[in-house]
Amino acid sequence: MKYAKSVERKYLPEFVYGGIDGSVTTFAIVSGVIGATLNSSVVLILGFANLFADGFSMAISNYLSTKSRKEMDKKNKQNAIKTALATFFSFLLIGFIPLLSFVIAAITKNQMFIENQFLYSGILTGVALIVVGWFKGEITGKGKFKSSLETFLIGGVAALLAFIVGKLISGLI
Repeated sequence: MKYAKSVERKYLPEFVYGGIDGSVTTFAIVSGVIGATLNSSVVLILGFANLFADGFSMAISNYLSTKSRKEMDKKNKQNAIKTALATFFSFLLIGFIPLLSFVIAAITKNQMFIENQFLYSGILTGVALIVVGWFKGEITGKGKFKSSLETFLIGGVAALLAFIVGKLISGLI
């Protein structure tokens, strides 16, 4: 159990960083596309492109950053490949959540999902952000509620900004 706790703490920053960024950037894309009143297929195209391209970019950046820290500080025991993988898979896993309602709607053609894709996406993303924030608070021993609220609010502001930009730009073109 002690080993599992040390592994959790060792890769927590990568999990939190990847998970929050994955859900925030993906939901920002969803919000921007909806704000611009574009087709939901655009949400899926841009959302999945973001998941893989941005997730890969973050993982590579994490790898290079960790490798640089190890080169500067020989006492650093972090494995650059493992930190990069933790970031990438967290980004993919949590970042997929904002797209889930759009994927379900596309597969099932269920009218309820089609009509409420954005609402469900927002709810699921909000829950994901709260859970990641709660997990962060639990592992670090800091306030779980405060950590959850902070994570949720940051994601909400990013989504609101993307929605407004999408709305404004769609009005110009």
